[in-house]
Amino acid sequence: MLTRERPRPERLRTRPWAWRLAIATVCFGAFMGQLDASIVTLTYQSLGTTFHAGPAAVEWVSLSYLLALIALLVPVGRFSDVHGRKLMYLYGFAVFTAASAACGLAPGLLLLVGFRVLQALGAALMQANSVALVTTSAPPERMRTALGMQAAGQAIGLALGPTVGGALVATLGWRWVFLVNVPVGIVALVAGHYLLPRTRQRSGDARLDPLGVLLLAGASTAALLGMSVSSGLGLPAWTAALLFTAALGTGWVFARRQSRCAHPLVDLRLLRTGGTAAGLAAGLCGYLVLFGPLVLVPVVFARHGESALFAGLVLTALPLGFALAATLAERLLPASWDDRTRARAGALGCLAALALLAVLPMTGALLPVPLALLGLALGVFTPANNTLVMQAVPQSAAGTGGGMVNMGRGLGTALGVAAVTLALHLAPGPAGPRSAVAVLLVFAAAAVALTSRKASSKH
Repeated sequence: MLTRERPRPERLRTRPWAWRLAIATVCFGAFMGQLDASIVTLTYQSLGTTFHAGPAAVEWVSLSYLLALIALLVPVGRFSDVHGRKLMYLYGFAVFTAASAACGLAPGLLLLVGFRVLQALGAALMQANSVALVTTSAPPERMRTALGMQAAGQAIGLALGPTVGGALVATLGWRWVFLVNVPVGIVALVAGHYLLPRTRQRSGDARLDPLGVLLLAGASTAALLGMSVSSGLGLPAWTAALLFTAALGTGWVFARRQSRCAHPLVDLRLLRTGGTAAGLAAGLCGYLVLFGPLVLVPVVFARHGESALFAGLVLTALPLGFALAATLAERLLPASWDDRTRARAGALGCLAALALLAVLPMTGALLPVPLALLGLALGVFTPANNTLVMQAVPQSAAGTGGGMVNMGRGLGTALGVAAVTLALHLAPGPAGPRSAVAVLLVFAAAAVALTSRKASSKH
């Protein structure tokens, strides 16, 4: 029972709407992952006070999770392609839920960071399989609708995160930011057991490149540590240059090994088909732009003496816009627009919203407008961009492709956290928030450029 996938009940499996229940179940995981991601940024001030730590140390509560997630997503996706995506997805829920409870009970910052790594293992098992379960459960002609439903689940988690996180921090304390995942995880485990389909196609080869995993983790860790040192982590300044050099060198070795290894962690052949590489890079930029404000706004409001609850209420405009667009775009956008046109329009919308954010005063009365516009643009961009990537990946490699999509998402999220923290540190005072927005503008412009490229043939 614990080592093989269980089928859905026959009377459920044969229903024409069974795929919608499967997608709704996947949305539990999307909801949990994004709820956790958006809630944690609201705890930074409380964690710093509780554990007597500065921002550069506290941000590792997020970065440790993201680094582990980045390193694990593709290997877990490959493993799931062979052993069953439903089975691995359910194990992910179990690990994530147990680790969330441990995070909520952690007695120190170091242990909290360690439990976040364990939580990332559970998240990797869920996220590496989420896109694959969506694309293999839904009929081909409903794939964009299904991915839009998943994006809406993510957006609802993001939308509730700032408000719920602010309320929890202000009333029950930061520990409940993690403990709130436990009841959701239990419900999702039961739903997944009965509603998710078994894996129909498997790749048959789970062999991995362990050195590739270590090189990817090393390059990511070195780069983010370098940014963290530059943000005031407390290490000598020369270590930042050393870390950035190590990140570049390790990244180069990783890329070379992937091109020569018999069983690469990242199959470069997939990156050369159908504009997959450009789509993954654009997705990274999109998530960097999404998570940057989730770090920036609470810091700005804390400097003005506002509460975490107030910051959370203002921030809700961003993921709420994302949820509305991801849910309604299919009905409201012109039917003649293909996925590339939608992705490009969403990226241009991000650029316009950030330009508005750069010139408006950062007050509670005005901030919701550009944040909501940014969320709407990202809600158009993300499902369309993910669809472009997954349509270019063979179904037998759907888990690997889903892992690559989520690895790009994790890298974008980590860079959003680190880049905003670095910008605020390098430009202290009133200039800091504007500098952070300028960084986000650069990545939004990159997303526009990437979605404007014509895809090469899938074959």
